[in-house]
Amino acid sequence: MNRYPLWKYIFIGLVLLLSALYSLPNLFGESPAVQISALKSNVKVDTALMADVESTLKTANLAPQAIILDKTSIKVRFANPDTQIKAKDVLQSKLGEGYVVALNLLSSSPDWLRHLGALPMYLGLDLRGGVHFLMQVDMKAALDKALERYVGDIRTQLRDKRIAYSGVGREGQTIQIKFKLAVDRDKAKAVISKDFPDLSLKETEGGEGEKQLIASLGLPAQKHIEDFALKQNMTTLHNRVNELGVAEPIIQQQGADRVVIQLPGVQDTAKAKEILGRTATLEIRMVDEEHPQPTDKNATAPFGSLLFSDREGRPILLKKQVVLTGDYITDASPGLDNQTGSSVVHVNLDGRGARIFKQITRENVGKRMAIVLVEKNLSEVITAPVIQEEIGGGRVQISGMANVQEATDVSLLLRAGALAAPMDIIEERTVGPSMGEENIKRGVHSTMYGFLAIAVMMMAYYLVFGTVSVLSLGVNLLLLVAVLSMLQATLTLPGLAAIALTLGMAIDANVLINERIREELRNGNSPQASISTGYDRAFGTILDSNVTTLIVGVMLFSFGSGPVRGFAIVHVLGILTSMFSAVIVSRGLVNLTYGYRRKITKLVIG
Repeated sequence: MNRYPLWKYIFIGLVLLLSALYSLPNLFGESPAVQISALKSNVKVDTALMADVESTLKTANLAPQAIILDKTSIKVRFANPDTQIKAKDVLQSKLGEGYVVALNLLSSSPDWLRHLGALPMYLGLDLRGGVHFLMQVDMKAALDKALERYVGDIRTQLRDKRIAYSGVGREGQTIQIKFKLAVDRDKAKAVISKDFPDLSLKETEGGEGEKQLIASLGLPAQKHIEDFALKQNMTTLHNRVNELGVAEPIIQQQGADRVVIQLPGVQDTAKAKEILGRTATLEIRMVDEEHPQPTDKNATAPFGSLLFSDREGRPILLKKQVVLTGDYITDASPGLDNQTGSSVVHVNLDGRGARIFKQITRENVGKRMAIVLVEKNLSEVITAPVIQEEIGGGRVQISGMANVQEATDVSLLLRAGALAAPMDIIEERTVGPSMGEENIKRGVHSTMYGFLAIAVMMMAYYLVFGTVSVLSLGVNLLLLVAVLSMLQATLTLPGLAAIALTLGMAIDANVLINERIREELRNGNSPQASISTGYDRAFGTILDSNVTTLIVGVMLFSFGSGPVRGFAIVHVLGILTSMFSAVIVSRGLVNLTYGYRRKITKLVIG
C-alpha cells in the first residue's frame, strides 16, 4: 500500500544527484577575468592565439587561474582585480587593434563541472551591477528617410518612362509631383501606382492650371517602415554589445519606439555609449586605373583618389567618389558560388540602388570595381573584381570570403550594420557592483530566513511529517536552482523574490497532505490507510490550486516584459518543481519511514 517500487527510488535518486550536480557551480562565485575577441570576422581566435596569450602573460609575470577557449573568444581567469587590470593592459598592447580585450567576470567552478556542462546561472543587472539604457528611435527620421528615397525613385522612374514633369519634392509627410498637362499626370499616376503600391495618390490642381499628384504613405506602409527601423536597430545593437564581453546582455523592445539595453558587468558608461553608437556600411568605389597601383602602404595618393588596404593588407588605390553606399541594401545573405563553390555574400539592392548599380556596370565594363566595408571608421576592401558585363536586377554577389562563417558574419553586418534611424538615450542608469552584491545578500537572506521560519513551524506542528515536508521543500529549492542553471536563465531581483514566494506556496501542498492524513486518522482509519488515502485525496486539490496559479504565471510571462517576465519564469518553474517534490519526493520519504512496518499503532504527525 505504502511502498514504492525500486525504479521509483532510483529515479528520485538520479533526479537529486543531477540537481545537486547542476546546482553546485552557483556556490563557487565569480572571479575577475578578461575576454579576448576579434574585431573582424577574418581574424581568428584559435589555439595559436591562446598560446600567444599564455606566453604574453608568462613574460609579464601574471599568473592566470585558467585559460578557456570557446567558439568566439578566449577567457582568462585571475585571482584578483589588480592582476586582471594589469593583464588587460598587457594583452591589449601585445595583440593590437585587431582584438578587443574586455574586463569580465567568470565562474570559479572547477573545470570538471564545466566539462560536464554544469554552469551557474547568469546574474542580471540588479545583482551583478552594470549599465542600463533606455533608447528611443526617431521614427519621424525613419519616415523622412523613406520619403526621400521615394522622391529619388519617382524622379528616376519618370525620366525612364519619358514622362514630362515640372518638379518632384517632399512637403512634410507627402510627396508633390507637378505637371503641366493632365495627360502626363495620368501616365505618371499609372506608373507610380504600379511600381510603388505603398503610396496613396491624390489628384489636385495648383496655381495657373498646374496639375499635381500628392503621394503619401498609407498607415500599413508607415507601420512597416517603423517596425523595420526598430528591428534593424536592435540587431545592430546586439552586434555592438558583443564587443563589450557581456555574458548575457538584455536588448528588448519597449513600446512602439523604445529599446531597453541592460549590460551586466559593464561599469564604463562612456565605453558602452561609444559601442552602441557605432555603425557599419558598404561603399562601392571604382579602382583608380589612371595611376599605377602603389606597393607601399604609406604612399601618397594622387588628387581625386584615396589609398585603402585589402584583406591581405596590400595597398589599393581607389577613386574618391563613392558611387553606391549601403543605404540601398535591403537584404544580405551568405551563399556559395555556383561555379567555384567558394563562400560568397548575396546582396539585394532596392529599386534606386539597382538602377544606379546597373548604370555603373554598363559604363565601366572591363574596369575594376571595389567593394569596401566601413566599420568603426576603418575601411577595408573586401574584393575588387573586374566588371565583365552590365549587371541588373539589384542582386550583387560579393566574393572573397574565406569561409562560410565569414560570409555569414559579413552578411549580418551588411544587413544590420547601420542604424536605420537615429536613436537617443532618454534614460541612463549605472548599478555599481557593491549595490548588486548587497541585493544578492538581501535576496539570499530573505529566502534563507523564510525557509528557516517555515521549517521551524512545520516541524513543531507536524513533528515527523513536518520534517518530511521540510526535506521535500529543500529538494524543491535544489530542483529549482538546478533547472534555472541548466536553462542558463538570467537571475534578477524579481527572480529571487519569486524563489522566496515559491517556497511559501510550495509548503501549502504538504500542509494539505498532512491535514488530510490527520482527518483520516480522526475518522478511525488505520495509520497505513490514512497515509495512502491522505496522499491520494489531497492530490486533486493540490493539482487544482497549482494549475490555477500556473495559468497566472503563464499570463504574466505572455503579456509582461522585463522584470515581470523574469518573475514569471521562476514562478512557473517553481510550481512544477514543487509538484514533484511535494507529491513524489515526500511520499517516497514517508514510504521509506513507514511503508515497511507491518503494524503501526500511531503516526507522529502532531
